[in-house]
Amino acid sequence: MSGHHHHHGHDHGSGHGHGHSHAPDTFDRAFAIGIALNIAYVLAEGGAGMWTGSVALLADAGHNLSDVLGLAVAWGGAALARSAPTKRYTYGLKGSTILAALANALLLLVALGAIVLEAVQRFDDPPVVAGVTISVVAGIGIAVNAVTAWLFARGRKGDINIRGAYLHMLSDAAVSAGVVLAGIAIWATGFGWIDPLVSLVIAAIILWQTWGLLRETVEMSLAAVPRAIDYDAVTAALQSLPGVARVHDLHIWPMSTTEPVLTAHLVIPGGYPGDAFLVAARKMLHDRFHIGHATLQVEMGGDCASC
Repeated sequence: MSGHHHHHGHDHGSGHGHGHSHAPDTFDRAFAIGIALNIAYVLAEGGAGMWTGSVALLADAGHNLSDVLGLAVAWGGAALARSAPTKRYTYGLKGSTILAALANALLLLVALGAIVLEAVQRFDDPPVVAGVTISVVAGIGIAVNAVTAWLFARGRKGDINIRGAYLHMLSDAAVSAGVVLAGIAIWATGFGWIDPLVSLVIAAIILWQTWGLLRETVEMSLAAVPRAIDYDAVTAALQSLPGVARVHDLHIWPMSTTEPVLTAHLVIPGGYPGDAFLVAARKMLHDRFHIGHATLQVEMGGDCASC
């Protein structure tokens, strides 16, 4: 049946372009704007944190700095994913979006540890901090992070790499809102311990959001079936194709954060059903399961009873 492989390679080469290749480019501007806005804000917030002695502002600035790195990593991953395939990297570097999303989650956890450590140390000796200044600086942060998150909002459903960037920014907006409330509370009550307490709450929010991202990117790194795809439903769909007696060796894994790949053996006792069958099968997989890259091997079933 090796003769058919040539056709599949040719087929999925053309099917491969199904609306994927241009998706990441549209976020180049979002990444550039987001990184520029956040670098400017980190410098301002870090300076204000030093000046006022607020650990909540410094924690937020540290978290924002990890986000600048996170955005840069996500952008790098998206850019690398557009590189052309080579003889060595036959899929191109599409998998770099998975590595970028994983790095993003790990960066967030590192920032988390730093925030918790600093906050716990501050509980022993809470400093006197300027509540109003903290609120004003953090208020600007809500705007910066909300605008950046909005730039990535439309891509978050289809691409976990973009979702990593989006979550990063959304968690930042929430964190800044917490710091605003802390500043108001400190100003109203004079209690310095509110400052480190808020940074611990911030840390808990980040952990809750990062855990899901980390789990999903680790699954992708291990070539797990993407969460959006039901393995049994794909099996049933392939088995329902005309002439197919059995499906075996079905593998579905993510080539990148947006592109799943499928290979399967179809047992068709009646013999090779022709190229039109393969084209129709691939179209079905693309339309129903958004699998744009499928390779199908046809077998008669005689030699393959054991497999």
